[in-house]
Amino acid sequence: MEIHKAVGESDDIRLKTKYNNAIYVIQRALALLNRNFAVKSLWGLTVGLIFVLKEVAFSFNGGKDSTVLLHLLRAGYYLHKAGTNLSTRDPVNDEITFPIRTIYFESSSAFPEINSFTYDTAFVYKLQMDIIRLDFKSGLEALLKDKPIRAIFLGVRIGDPTAYVGQEQFSPSSPGWPPFMRVNPILDWSYRDVWAFLLTCKVQYCSLYDQGYTSIGSIHDTVPNALLCHTKTDNSEEKYKPAYLLPDGRLERAGRVKKLTSQPLNAVSNGVNHEESHWKSMSTASVIAVGDEILSGTVEDRVGSVLCRKLHSIGWAVSHVSITRNDIDSVADEVDRQKSTNDMVFIYGGVGPLPSDVTVAGIAKAFGVRMAPDEEFEEYLRHLIGERCTGDRNEMAQLPEGITELMHHDKLRVPLIKCQNVIILTATNVAELEKEWDCLIELMKSNELLVMTEPFVSKRLETTLSDVEAAQPLSDIVIKFPDVYTGAYRESRGGSIVITFNGKDEARIRAAAEALCKKFHPGAFSEVD
Repeated sequence: MEIHKAVGESDDIRLKTKYNNAIYVIQRALALLNRNFAVKSLWGLTVGLIFVLKEVAFSFNGGKDSTVLLHLLRAGYYLHKAGTNLSTRDPVNDEITFPIRTIYFESSSAFPEINSFTYDTAFVYKLQMDIIRLDFKSGLEALLKDKPIRAIFLGVRIGDPTAYVGQEQFSPSSPGWPPFMRVNPILDWSYRDVWAFLLTCKVQYCSLYDQGYTSIGSIHDTVPNALLCHTKTDNSEEKYKPAYLLPDGRLERAGRVKKLTSQPLNAVSNGVNHEESHWKSMSTASVIAVGDEILSGTVEDRVGSVLCRKLHSIGWAVSHVSITRNDIDSVADEVDRQKSTNDMVFIYGGVGPLPSDVTVAGIAKAFGVRMAPDEEFEEYLRHLIGERCTGDRNEMAQLPEGITELMHHDKLRVPLIKCQNVIILTATNVAELEKEWDCLIELMKSNELLVMTEPFVSKRLETTLSDVEAAQPLSDIVIKFPDVYTGAYRESRGGSIVITFNGKDEARIRAAAEALCKKFHPGAFSEVD
């Protein structure tokens, strides 16, 4: 069988492992679900057995993942048949048949290339096609009423939108769906594994993948991946490299068009709720430090204050700063609170191989996903700490499944980790933070992941006035200048009061400071550098 031979002759050890595991899942499913029927001659003698799978189906959509699964099923069926000595031939027509029914959900919004490839593939491999023109759930309900199905082979991979949390290689259908068993032979395959298989086995795939498409949905939400564009000038047409040249498989869905919806939070300054558009459109961030040593006072946290200044320098408002224990539940609770009320969450501390390094696991729990091995991150760790970083015991290479993006930069020994709107920093001091921040800003600018606006500007006034004298005039300023963050603090209880004005409009900040000064005698305030 050409697929089995191609993989067997390959030098790619990882591909062989993934292939063997997938074949095992397929053979296990076939052994559980097949029905064998005796074929008898005219004289009543048994001359062979036919392998029939009437209650098993394969969902094929013409994409790269289902193309991989098609050929794995062919190989798995071949190997299972060889092991059971069953006939693969139709006793009447004497033709090789593929006994697994194939379901194709045809859509008017599918690319023509996908439809053509699907029907061409069905013809070449003699697929028994059930064409459905409804959505997946409704189509299955209609199909199962007519033709009972016990199991469906799916080309789902961890990280796919359809791969729900906790899904295994054998998983029952979701509540509310028709009852059937999901069989996911390539659940743990990566983007690299998919292309390694297709290229090694030299099988046909949809032509769109050679035009820069890396993940194909409908004609309404899919464009070529901009990361593969290699010709883009004013006078020339854009040209794209093929999908298998994408350097970071985690960005395979970068060509999916996202419908952006903005639901900004109302800004609250000095207890006043501001509805003006300049507050509602402001990006907010939360900063979380993880470390029992900070809470105990053993270590002074200097990273947090510097990070806040960095965020202000790019126009982001910091809504919350917190320190939490080295405990998975504590980290999960804090991340869960902050990720839903801020545009971005920055977390540092508790990252590494020690028992107290639980930050990544806490983030996974906050998002309701499990930790799973990440081959790409493991490669970085292997180069960093050697072969000690291998095997199933390598917990450092486990990251939150389906939500993690690795952000590579030449100046960083290992990539930064981004889990949806949570950025994990590995910095333990200010110097390391400076380096990570510069790389992060460069990466997020290039990927348009971080909206940078006018930086915050500030002004500080110092006075020897008492709290009672300053209180009411300050309240008047807060109401008159709602777009300016106005605050006050003392460096010592017996020292001067420092009044702070922060915002993005320097003229407004200056006006607020002048308005406060006019409420008192000349010389009551002095400016602080």
